[in-house]
Amino acid sequence: MPSEPRPDRAATPAGPPPAEVVTVGETMVMLCPPVGERLEHAERVDLSVGGAESNVAGYLARLGHRVTWVSRVGDDPFGRVVVRHVADAGVHVDLVTVDPSAPTGLYVKDPGPTATAVHYYRAGSAASRMDSGALADPRLAGARVLHLSGITPALSASCRALVEQAVTDRPLTGALVSFDINHRARLWPAERAAPVLRDLADRSDVVFVGQDEAYALWGATDPAAVRRLLPGPQTVIVKDGAVDATALLRDAEPVVVPAPRVSVVEPVGAGDAFAAGYLAGLLRDLDPTRRLRLGHLVAAQALGSTGDSAPLPPPSWFDRLLDGPWSPPDLTGVRVEG
Repeated sequence: MPSEPRPDRAATPAGPPPAEVVTVGETMVMLCPPVGERLEHAERVDLSVGGAESNVAGYLARLGHRVTWVSRVGDDPFGRVVVRHVADAGVHVDLVTVDPSAPTGLYVKDPGPTATAVHYYRAGSAASRMDSGALADPRLAGARVLHLSGITPALSASCRALVEQAVTDRPLTGALVSFDINHRARLWPAERAAPVLRDLADRSDVVFVGQDEAYALWGATDPAAVRRLLPGPQTVIVKDGAVDATALLRDAEPVVVPAPRVSVVEPVGAGDAFAAGYLAGLLRDLDPTRRLRLGHLVAAQALGSTGDSAPLPPPSWFDRLLDGPWSPPDLTGVRVEG
């Protein structure tokens, strides 16, 4: 006999408060056919977990930082898989709420010869019910960084209100607000997303955007044009794929770091990895050049993986490349098991 619905509750018992980073957003169960197969011909699919903000959280945790992920999942097996997966990455999940009447979101990958198509099944998901109360818990006090993305405001009106409150009212006193544009055209078209994302980004402190995104959304053709559109943040980071990344700091000359050479297995999740690396550098008070280098190095691991997140090399590997010559490095043979 099915059990009676239970009221909203925390996914795990209360734990220690986060000391450094809070991320907020939806994470879903991901289904993907075996490597080399198209979805329509596959006889089985592999189950994993993916979500931009929890990806960032997981990479930061693997880099040695204390992180809390705030979200909402369904009271279903998929929700339990998601929470366990994020917790296994070393992320605190104390403030994930379990919703008894809405499902956990799902997305399905269909790898093709030139690109991977993604099919979402997330309308009405538990995470789409998040609202501005998500950041009210006193256990979030003391965080140095609050990381958000442009995916969340596309999920629902209440999710948009959550992000608007986060960048305007600053509920986590003293925390820098980090915002990754992360435009998803399947969630909302560019003409509707462009003004909203520009406004949210301009009220943040650190902004990440791909050059291709900036052009599609706002017609910005280079990093300087992006910066003119976003004068408010302390730093705007413009990523140009395999070419380079540029940090445009307020009242300082732009810093440009070429991307390392890598063997690309799949690009999904590389932007989240880059953001995590850069934020780790910020938390460690590295100079802007080494922050960009660390972003590139973490992204390189994601590019070599089929999942949304990847294992990382030991700290000594990062230290050697952060402080050594940057020509840029050739990482095409680097593989990390785990």
